[in-house]
Amino acid sequence: MSMDIIKQLEASYDEMVSIRRYLHMHPEVSFQETETAKYIQKFYSDLEIPFQANIGGNGVVARVKGAFPGKTVALRADFDALPIQDEKNVSYKSTVPGVMHACGHDGHTAALLILARTIHEFKDQLAGEYVFIHQHAEEYAPGGAKPMIEAGCLEGVDVIFGTHLWSQTPLGTIEYKSGPIMAAADRFSITIQGKGGHGANPHDTKDSIVIASQLVVNLQQLVARRVNPTESAVLSVGSFIADNAFNIIADTVKMTGTVRTFKPDVRDLMENELKRVIEGTCYTADCSYSFLYERGYPPVINHKAQTDYVADIARTVPGVKEVNESELLMIGEDFGYYLEEIPGTFFFTGAMPEGDVFPHHSPMFDFDERAMIVAAKTLGMAAIQFQDK
Repeated sequence: MSMDIIKQLEASYDEMVSIRRYLHMHPEVSFQETETAKYIQKFYSDLEIPFQANIGGNGVVARVKGAFPGKTVALRADFDALPIQDEKNVSYKSTVPGVMHACGHDGHTAALLILARTIHEFKDQLAGEYVFIHQHAEEYAPGGAKPMIEAGCLEGVDVIFGTHLWSQTPLGTIEYKSGPIMAAADRFSITIQGKGGHGANPHDTKDSIVIASQLVVNLQQLVARRVNPTESAVLSVGSFIADNAFNIIADTVKMTGTVRTFKPDVRDLMENELKRVIEGTCYTADCSYSFLYERGYPPVINHKAQTDYVADIARTVPGVKEVNESELLMIGEDFGYYLEEIPGTFFFTGAMPEGDVFPHHSPMFDFDERAMIVAAKTLGMAAIQFQDK
């Protein structure tokens, strides 16, 4: 990758920050990102870079052709926000009540836009074609990746690369992993139907709170006693609702939760065993139930050749200080859908801020904006030098 391109990216840092902060101040939740999509479209329109809008929903796909024949490389950034109140005390705080970019997608978008412009400026020196996938709705299943793929965003693409700014990892660090790196993310809903009554007469009732509480305890045994200890799985109950007066035994309890796995057989096991434990618990208590299990994103499984390639590239990127193998993460990412279709890899770019560090999806979340330049340079070098593969 020409040092001129590197220097141009570095010179565009202030503009990258400006874009990121504008998006941070004007967030939109999954499937409602219409104004954000328009902002992205205008950016490409002003540069006369050809693009397609409304791909699989609010998705935007731009393409830049180099002057010489070569491979087609896709780069992806997501742009949806979360239904979280921004509690940071910063000049670029979200202006939308109850909505904020709490995961770095604003930074992903800013980095990809500036990278796309830079590649466009140097296209006469480049080979191949570059596809810039701006994806909506990563945060909420069924997500935006699958409908964008169905709408043709990967048409003619040979390889895809993506990254996530990661506030838990120091600035200047690239983390990669061949094979599984992020888990399949499923959700479940359970309703326990008991028999409500007066709190003073429990013998006349079927206490749904007691039954549901026992179910929560029973479910924790699935990972501990049904999953092979050499495999990974998570089952978490996220909500437990029984809203009654203090002296009423609840008629109904509603619960929701998530299951995270890496392998198809473990995923099947967890779904089947979850149903079996619910049936058994409710049979013992002589109550009824309803159960819905929804399969979400597949695991993100990186292709070895492309992962090794990006790790090697990252070691040559100016500003990258460390290149480390990532641990397995139980979070979900619909980038897995792209990797089911074509070769590619997804990696993490360290973005730990100075001072207090808050986790992703926290109302205090922020990241070191200098990480955007590291991400743009790594993606850019991976895309351009792939022409020599």
